[in-house]
Amino acid sequence: MADTMKDLWTKRLRRERRVRARLLRLAGRPRLSVSRSHLHIGAQVIDDASGRTLACASTLEETMRGKAGDGVKKIEEAKKVGDAVARRALEKGIKKVAFDRGRFAYHGRVKALAEAARAAGLDF
Repeated sequence: MADTMKDLWTKRLRRERRVRARLLRLAGRPRLSVSRSHLHIGAQVIDDASGRTLACASTLEETMRGKAGDGVKKIEEAKKVGDAVARRALEKGIKKVAFDRGRFAYHGRVKALAEAARAAGLDF
C-alpha cells in the first residue's frame, strides 16, 4: 500500500531530526548544512546559537552554474559548491564544523560536496 503524503512528510522529518540529534554533541561548532533538489545543491554554515548563516554557496549563484550543453555534471557542480563554501568559511575564520546532511544519504552529490569541503580545509 502506498504511503500518503502525510506519512512521507513525517518520515522525512523523522530522518532530519535523527541526524540533527547526533550533532548535539558537537554543539560548539557551526553546522555545515546541505540542501539538495533535483537540479541544484546548496550548503551553508550556520551558527545555531545565534541562528545566523555565516557562509553559503549554491548552484543557483551565477558563478557556480554550468552553461546548458557544456556537459557539467551535477557531481562536479556539488564539488564546486563544497569548495566555495569552505573557502568562504575559512575567510571568516571558521575551520571546524559539524556536517549536517539532513535527510539526504551520504553518497553521490552530498558526498562529493563534503569531500570537496574537506579538501579545501574544513575539518569535520
